[in-house]
Amino acid sequence: MKKEIRLGVNIDHVATLRNARNEDFPNLLEVVKLLEKINVDLITVHLREDRRHIKDVDVEVIKENNILPLNLEMAATQEMKNICLKTKPYSCCIVPERREELTTEGGLNVKDQKVYLSDFVPEILSAGIKLSLFVDPDLDQIESAASLGVKVVEIHTGKYSRCFGKKDHLNELKRIQDAAFLCKKLGIDCHAGHGLNFENVKEISEIENVIELNVGHFLISHSIFNGLEQTVKNFMKIINHASI
Repeated sequence: MKKEIRLGVNIDHVATLRNARNEDFPNLLEVVKLLEKINVDLITVHLREDRRHIKDVDVEVIKENNILPLNLEMAATQEMKNICLKTKPYSCCIVPERREELTTEGGLNVKDQKVYLSDFVPEILSAGIKLSLFVDPDLDQIESAASLGVKVVEIHTGKYSRCFGKKDHLNELKRIQDAAFLCKKLGIDCHAGHGLNFENVKEISEIENVIELNVGHFLISHSIFNGLEQTVKNFMKIINHASI
């Protein structure tokens, strides 16, 4: 029987709402406390170059209070590496980032950046920080990640989510299944995330080798209608195959 999937809740868009008035409401730490109460496994934040939602102080405060393990999403820049090494989050996920994008639009091109990443990742790994690379469900990218000594990849499920219920849906699901199987073969952990919701997450959660999901926008948005606590509880029931 497959063990329960870990859930990381991305709280970037709680910060987006807070920043609309440059005040401290909603307070991110109070959100973290609520999520800890309902047994969420970790908190994910993306510290972007333009600081459009999460700020440096948010990363510091969440880590210092140590209510839940902190997963820091970041670009592969020296500035971000310095912040990561100073903060020492539980885990770090390196993602591609373009200033003009609304959200992360695809996976990291590890294959074409192997030389750069081979210099970038060792210091983070040596600091004892659990490091993952955010990649498309592409076998070459996963093999490239493994060749760097990285023990975790997070599969970008955005394309699968966008075409869920449409013609290419099963093809995209098969790509993710194959990617997860290769992770197991290579001895690396497989996480997944992006665009997942109540309707499309079940098939991803049923993939044997997927052990962690990181989800944000849907959970925060749906909480407008049903409250954050109930929304997250319902999501956890779905991914771990309990009835709502």
